[in-house]
Amino acid sequence: MIVRFLIPLTAIVLFLLEPVFALFSPINLNEQTVFLVPRFLILYLIFVSIYYSRKRAVVYGIIFGLLYDVFYIDIIGLYTVLYPLICLIAGSTVKFIHQHLMITTLLSLILVALMEIVLYYFFLFINFTTIPFSDFMMTRLIPTIIANLLFLVMLGWVFKYLINARVLQRARENT
Repeated sequence: MIVRFLIPLTAIVLFLLEPVFALFSPINLNEQTVFLVPRFLILYLIFVSIYYSRKRAVVYGIIFGLLYDVFYIDIIGLYTVLYPLICLIAGSTVKFIHQHLMITTLLSLILVALMEIVLYYFFLFINFTTIPFSDFMMTRLIPTIIANLLFLVMLGWVFKYLINARVLQRARENT
């Protein structure tokens, strides 16, 4: 019974942990300031979309995207659209690829990079940022991808285990 609540509870915890880890950014490396943007929640939702249910991941994406918009950026609709869209892409892509943990990790990082690029161009469009794309790539995108890769290396297998536990529980309930 408790497994039923692990998927949404984990999403809530990750939603609350993202700003805590964001406090460690920016970091000065070799006289260059780099920004690490934790994307724990969307990485988890991608795993949910691939290993559990695309529909549930999209619903969680809408809910947490709206919460992210309200609490963190004050632009209603940006993450509300991006989170479910990324989950939808991940869930649709899984039909064509193997669900191995390494493939899922690679796909997750590609989708996070895509999301970061879309966010960059949106903020550039509304004149919220003026940095050139090359600077964005070197100071934000690549460090963000590396930081989130480390996160997935440490916890990706835990995500898969939690989701698989729920899938097994659901299968037992249906029989």
